[in-house]
Amino acid sequence: MDLERSPLAQPFPEMPSIAGVVPRVARAGYKDWGRCDLTYVELAEGTAVAGVFTRNVCCSSEVELGRRQVERGHARALVVNAGNSNAFTGYRGREAVEAIMVQVAEHLGCPTEEVFVSSTGVIGVPLPKDKARTGIAAALEAEECSWEEAAATIGTTDTFPKGATAQAVIGDTTVTLSAIIKGSGMIAPDMATMLGYIFTDAAVEPAFLQRLLSEANERTFSCITVDSDTSTSDTVLAFATGKAGNAPLTSFDDPGADAFAAALHDVCHQLAHLVVRDGEGARKFIEIAVTGAVSDESARKVGLAIANSPLVKTAIAGEDANWGRVVMAVGKAGEPADRDKLSIGFGGHWTAREGLPLADYDEAPVAEHLKGSEIRIDVDLGLGDGRATVWTCDLTHGYIAINADYRS
Repeated sequence: MDLERSPLAQPFPEMPSIAGVVPRVARAGYKDWGRCDLTYVELAEGTAVAGVFTRNVCCSSEVELGRRQVERGHARALVVNAGNSNAFTGYRGREAVEAIMVQVAEHLGCPTEEVFVSSTGVIGVPLPKDKARTGIAAALEAEECSWEEAAATIGTTDTFPKGATAQAVIGDTTVTLSAIIKGSGMIAPDMATMLGYIFTDAAVEPAFLQRLLSEANERTFSCITVDSDTSTSDTVLAFATGKAGNAPLTSFDDPGADAFAAALHDVCHQLAHLVVRDGEGARKFIEIAVTGAVSDESARKVGLAIANSPLVKTAIAGEDANWGRVVMAVGKAGEPADRDKLSIGFGGHWTAREGLPLADYDEAPVAEHLKGSEIRIDVDLGLGDGRATVWTCDLTHGYIAINADYRS
């Protein structure tokens, strides 16, 4: 599928290599496309791992195995297959994943449980074991690739490669995080929301790394939506090699733990925004800020009800200042709301306050704001101190075109 680059695309950043992490790519030929579609990342012995996974009950074998593997806390390799999700494929799909794990584990001399596998693409087609075997063999012999090459290889309907990086100081040691992600459609917050991989040279105990990733997820990946659909394969994994040499982080009581947590959140925040910017058919990036809710979680749910509304998303696509659709979405969210306390605004301009349209409302500046590519919607429920921000994109004809032709 030859897709036009998103007008919201961001340039790929300069991303440093991570000690103890070696990415490689190869072509397995899962689909009839002339590019690499298998990513292999070798990790140093002792690398800690944490993960968050989809809650879709029709998840893939990769997700089922990954959940169990994360509990062991360590990883030696990652394999990502693009073009075939291997979900809803029964025992044949499970055998294909296990065969990949065995092939890599034998090469590295490590337990099979330390080889993580992800797959993304069409649902209901078993991953071809022969193609996977050949692709893995090629990847094991390939030269180290750049982060941009790895990011491009894990994509499916993505129109640009996505990466993010950050640093933190732990004691006297500077640690680095580099991360890649894929995601464009079937994006809804029910962790995770795509395939994302974060690599750091910091030394972090697995349990603490899991806590940090889970907390970062709640405020980033679980606050984005493109189409309200939660994938069968969604996974985000964080790997910490410990090669920076810092004293291992075990809790927030450790010096530098706050700094590392902030850097991890920053990377997740960057990645989450990049996914929305590449939403299938997207032309506008939408930020929805909800305040005055009874709790932060209630605010998030209200924000997502707005973000997932086709009527709101198509109004933004059509640059129509139809704030009544936002009122509708607030009312259907199933969260506490009071019509007579509700305020709605676009781009810093209030259209309605405390249940009434402003007497002097001028639609011109709002209409001008909606002509841009960066849209902001403000909602004040007037009930409490709860607040949240969620991000989405508009809904255009492009989304239909991409998904109508997806299997071709």
